Amino acid sequence: MPRVVVIGGGWAGCAAALSAKKAGGEVILLEKTDCLLGTGLVGGIFRNNGRFTAAEEMIAMGGGEMFQLMDRVARHTNIEFPGHKHASLYDVALMEPLVRRTLLEQGVQLWMMSRVCEVTKTDGRIESVCTETGERVEGDVFIETTGTAGPQANCRRYGNGCAMCILRCPSWGGRVSIAAKAGVQEMMGRKPDGTFGAMSGSCKLHKDSVDPAIVAEMHRTGVAVVPIPKEMVHTEKLAIKACQQYALAEFAENLVLLDTGHVKLMTSFYPLDELRRVPGLENARYEDPYAGGKGNSIRYLALSPRDDYLKVEGLDNLFCAGEKAGLLVGHTEAICTGVLAGHNAVRWALGKPLITIPRTTAVGDAISFVREEMQTEEGMTKKYTFSGAVYFERMKALGLYTTDIPTIRQRVAEAGFTNFFGQEVR
Repeated sequence: MPRVVVIGGGWAGCAAALSAKKAGGEVILLEKTDCLLGTGLVGGIFRNNGRFTAAEEMIAMGGGEMFQLMDRVARHTNIEFPGHKHASLYDVALMEPLVRRTLLEQGVQLWMMSRVCEVTKTDGRIESVCTETGERVEGDVFIETTGTAGPQANCRRYGNGCAMCILRCPSWGGRVSIAAKAGVQEMMGRKPDGTFGAMSGSCKLHKDSVDPAIVAEMHRTGVAVVPIPKEMVHTEKLAIKACQQYALAEFAENLVLLDTGHVKLMTSFYPLDELRRVPGLENARYEDPYAGGKGNSIRYLALSPRDDYLKVEGLDNLFCAGEKAGLLVGHTEAICTGVLAGHNAVRWALGKPLITIPRTTAVGDAISFVREEMQTEEGMTKKYTFSGAVYFERMKALGLYTTDIPTIRQRVAEAGFTNFFGQEVR
């Protein structure tokens, strides 16, 4: 049984760990903090726009457990907000414990509070990783899902400084890039103005600090759209967001609030004094980031060069998923890449041919298309997601976007991938 070591316990890492376990690996997941899911601890949006298609494709392929867990703790389903249809919102308080229990029940070994800081390799092959407390973890194959945000120095250099976000670098230490430690030259995404990185796309407000009438509307429908006084509209802020699917005029002219347990504020940041001038938010207080009036985390600063198998170029036995795999935005995108990376890691360790997901599916096309786009200067200034912006438009143009589940299942069957990730590699 090959030993697969996953570094990073966000959505991508959790999906990769479960996928590798199902494929027949002994799996160790190393997470530097005391919680799994990373930004998924304060995220919550799924199934909006093309993410519905991608989630159902993965379920049909046998790699959709994480989406089914989201469905189990959804606070709202089939909601609409500007630019987005048939969205679901999972409860951020219930999601992480459910994922953790599921991984443990499936036999994944969880090493929490285990920050990897060193790598040993020989002739292009990683032999082990070492935590900052001195534990040496050997493996046959490794998967990096450490993300691209932080550490604090990057948020100061490329953003507005540490805003004390959910990644909690002051408590657990900043991100360490495994690929870079092993000698891989990584890439940095850019904003349209050419500056590096992009700011996380949303904040959370304490629900009791928001007007009860707004909260009641959110509880009823999942969403509240609150107009911003005209003199406070700042359309220029839309360009700094990582989540370009929300770079719409409606998000500059209104506060779009979603009910994920907290009040999810769909903007990168908003100065507190200005926020409290919006009717109904006179008592507003940030939950995440704690300094949400100042800024948010800066992402896309450490992208690994990889192929369509999600194998990192320049190393024999390192795979990647999530933001490490490209300028991908969102939980759905992280899970889809995690499933493929986990499965291929086991195939590699067993000496089996690696697989790509066919481009006749949205998931397969997105993984390949993003890699191709990142070979161009313009492509490195964009962000890609099933839910909007460049890639959603491509989905529609190619006829890949649909919410008809039988059609999605038929597409997966025609590609020969029905329950493909649900089977052990032999």
